[in-house]
Amino acid sequence: MKRVTVFISIFLIYNNLIASQYPIDSVLNLIDKSIENHEMYTQIRDARINELKKHLNKKASVQQYELNVSLFKEYRAYECDSALYYINQSIKIAHQMTDKNREYDSRIKLAYLMGSTGMYMEAVDILSGLKRSQVPAYLISDYYQAYLQAYGEVAYYTQDKVISEKYKAITNSYRDSLRNSLPPSSEMSLILRETRAKNTGETEEAFRVNDSRLMHAKPGTSGYALVTYHRSAIYERTGDVEGRKYYLALSALSDIQSATKDHASLWMLAKMLYNEDEITRSYNYMRFSWNETIYFNARLRQLQSALILSLIDKTYQATIENQKQKLQNYLILISALTVLLVFALIFIYRQIKRLSAARKHLQNANDQLKELNEELKQVNTCLQSTNQELSESNQIKEVYIGRFIKLCSTYIDKLDEFRRMVNKKIDSDKTSELLKYTRSQDAFDDIFQELYANFDSAFLRIFPDFVEKVNNLLHEEEKIILKSDELLNTELRILALVRLGIHDSSQIADFLRYSVNTIYNYRAKVKNRAISRDDFEDSIMLIK
Repeated sequence: MKRVTVFISIFLIYNNLIASQYPIDSVLNLIDKSIENHEMYTQIRDARINELKKHLNKKASVQQYELNVSLFKEYRAYECDSALYYINQSIKIAHQMTDKNREYDSRIKLAYLMGSTGMYMEAVDILSGLKRSQVPAYLISDYYQAYLQAYGEVAYYTQDKVISEKYKAITNSYRDSLRNSLPPSSEMSLILRETRAKNTGETEEAFRVNDSRLMHAKPGTSGYALVTYHRSAIYERTGDVEGRKYYLALSALSDIQSATKDHASLWMLAKMLYNEDEITRSYNYMRFSWNETIYFNARLRQLQSALILSLIDKTYQATIENQKQKLQNYLILISALTVLLVFALIFIYRQIKRLSAARKHLQNANDQLKELNEELKQVNTCLQSTNQELSESNQIKEVYIGRFIKLCSTYIDKLDEFRRMVNKKIDSDKTSELLKYTRSQDAFDDIFQELYANFDSAFLRIFPDFVEKVNNLLHEEEKIILKSDELLNTELRILALVRLGIHDSSQIADFLRYSVNTIYNYRAKVKNRAISRDDFEDSIMLIK
């Protein structure tokens, strides 16, 4: 899964490289990740090598020759000693087979490898031992290229200017010979054209040729690393530092991903980063490049890397020491701040304790206030209840006093009317009719009916929903149903008197002209019909 993630990241980076001018940070981040996972790329190359080794044996044959050449190609930029071993094995097999063409091919490959890794005299000796006339036509370009590599390296690294010019002339001679022996469309021919255009200042032509090569190179391969390395050299010629750094980074990235141990891009990139004061990244790249060089085991590469590694390492160590000094200063500062923080915490703790005590006192005061508020609420409730009762009492008094005064006036009028009627009957000597009238109960019944009608009307004026609310306290089938001409019946009058505060059955009996037992029976019957018998009369008292 990790390998798939890395490859996806690589794919996305390469597909977005064209989107902006020199996205160097993205490439450097990818190099960092690739260095972290470099063992994975090494394992891939080792797997290919081990697969080839499975088929090796000591029998001299074309197949064994090709296997050794393939192993040489795998080791050529991976492990120098093994590459030398397998190319010498291929020479040995070709010699045993008396195959001059293959023997010459292997010796030319060996000479090129030696010329690339600093063994210049050995490379020239090998090439000098080959008869030019016996070199097959298809190997002529490789033959000249091996000479070009050896003398070109000598000319580049020789410090004596006179000797350097001498070898440059020899190099140019072999370059011309190589150019004439190559097909115009070959990769080497394009490299020579690009190099000549770069060296003569024709940078547009150099870029055009490099573009052509870059189109056919695949990212993550040694071929791509070489093309981008050459492109960085063109940018160096033009003075474009960012362009050079960018393509060096691409080259280094492909070297890492192809598990190429013989490389120059990464340590050159590290040197550029060092010059830009990116010490940490420069140091990491140089250390990795040095480890790869040690693995490749070519003395020239070690010498090339050693100087810059030493310089970067010293700077890095100085940076580390500077950081240590800063850390010590920070530690002293942090210690001082810690002491201040401790004092601050002690002060805050004391303040918190004081606040806690004050909060506790406030809480106690709040609790006392709550208790007082509760008491006040209860008093207010009692006052409201009392006020309501007084209001109801006042209303009842007002209504019944008005009714009482009206009744008194009415009864006075009736008594006066009765007096005049008695006088009239006596004057007319109609005492027998008067006696008959006074003995009749009908007159008194009318008076009591009028009294009860006035009582009912006055009570319902104060409690207009009394009948409905009483029925709500009774079972559905026990509800009181009045006649069409009734305001209240006897049961409701008893309950009305209870609501007015008259609970004594004897007082109720006197008012309603019934016996006390009859009143008890009425009250008991109504309670038995109630939903809640025990608190029925209390519920009656709550009717508003």
